[in-house]
Amino acid sequence: MEKNKLRNIPKVDQVLACDELADCFENTEREIVINNVRTVLDEMRAEIIAGEKTEISPVIAAKRAAEKIKSADIPSLRKVINATGIVLHTNLGRARLSQKAAKNALEIAVSYSTLEYDLKSAARGSRHDHIAKLISQITGAEDAVVVNNNAAATLLCLAALFKGKEVLVSRGESVEIGGAFRIPEIMALSGAILKDVGTTNKTHLYDYERAVSRKTGAILKVHTSNYRVIGFQEDVPLRQLAALATAKKLPLIYDMGSGLMVDLREYGIDEPNVENAFENGADIVLFSGDKLLGGPQAGIIAGKKKYIDIIKKNQLARPLRVDKITLAALESTFRSYRDKKQALSEIPVLAMLTAPIDKIRDKAEKFAVSLGKLKADIAVQEETGRIGGGAAPMFDLKSWAVSVVPKEISVDKLERALIDWETPIIARISEEKLLLDMRTVLDSELAAVREALKELL
Repeated sequence: MEKNKLRNIPKVDQVLACDELADCFENTEREIVINNVRTVLDEMRAEIIAGEKTEISPVIAAKRAAEKIKSADIPSLRKVINATGIVLHTNLGRARLSQKAAKNALEIAVSYSTLEYDLKSAARGSRHDHIAKLISQITGAEDAVVVNNNAAATLLCLAALFKGKEVLVSRGESVEIGGAFRIPEIMALSGAILKDVGTTNKTHLYDYERAVSRKTGAILKVHTSNYRVIGFQEDVPLRQLAALATAKKLPLIYDMGSGLMVDLREYGIDEPNVENAFENGADIVLFSGDKLLGGPQAGIIAGKKKYIDIIKKNQLARPLRVDKITLAALESTFRSYRDKKQALSEIPVLAMLTAPIDKIRDKAEKFAVSLGKLKADIAVQEETGRIGGGAAPMFDLKSWAVSVVPKEISVDKLERALIDWETPIIARISEEKLLLDMRTVLDSELAAVREALKELL
């Protein structure tokens, strides 16, 4: 029986003659089409040998080959619609850029630019100059340098300033973040020597005082942005550490991670911000570009000029530097912060986090009504989202979602179909319902989500 099926596998010429491949020949080289047909025929042969039920005909082979060719033209890195309610979804690219940042990045990407050219002197310039003064103006730092992420910022800072020296870190702040980035490992890689102080749940000021010696190079405070220790817990506030560091003539480094530039406490989000870190005495602050700052992936090292000058000259500065597109997007993002109120509306991350809950509910209700009659039960329900990106892990982000319970297909199949949609729609399932959280779906994306649901249901 298996041999008979193998004999039925069509020849390459038979498949190439099918109309299903006509469009492929118009847009794809003939050799590529032939190779895809051969691949499909090999797959059919393997499926038959494996005992799988496989439909065999020239037309079916042609359709499969056409799908392969079409799929090859689809970029791997694609736009998706985030309906999860997680604002800084790491798997979905974290912060989405503002329109101004995206426009500036595109303009620089398709043009020559002044990346390392000084227009005033008509001579070579420095890529650091495009953004350092702006960051200083916004944060209160004396100078700044940008690298490709905050892990790189930590590595470069430690390697440039404290190689061979002890750096004091509370045991409760010896963190691990995504991608297996750990403070002890990054410390060892930099050449600095980790000196643990205190305990996991309690570290006192006297723990730091007792640990200071001639070998001490700095005090490092790490914001535990992706977890919290609660209960019998104590750590040392930044201002107290700054006073100790000054008394001992040591620099105080603050790895705060999130890069928040505005005070969001009135919205219930109690996260440290960069400007406040300098006001409380930090000498250097390290933070990300694509978290609560709302810009592209980057790591910013901001602080006193005497330290930044040394960091810029370190050999690691070049391999860790960012490109012109990142600088363009980051510059536009920081420019929005010259007016903090303007930043709350211009920068998508901040706009989502500060969106009034009544408006989110109203959007959910109107969207549910706009779906009309579908082969599904549609409802609106209150939900709890997350900031994401390792920020404010204990904070519940109240939201509203449209729930969909399909009648003729499973909720898992509906989720898969939305992921496979032309513009993938990423939702989540809870209690056998597909939930579309309206906090993270832009108004401009609602039509695409509506079209998908109407087509699938």
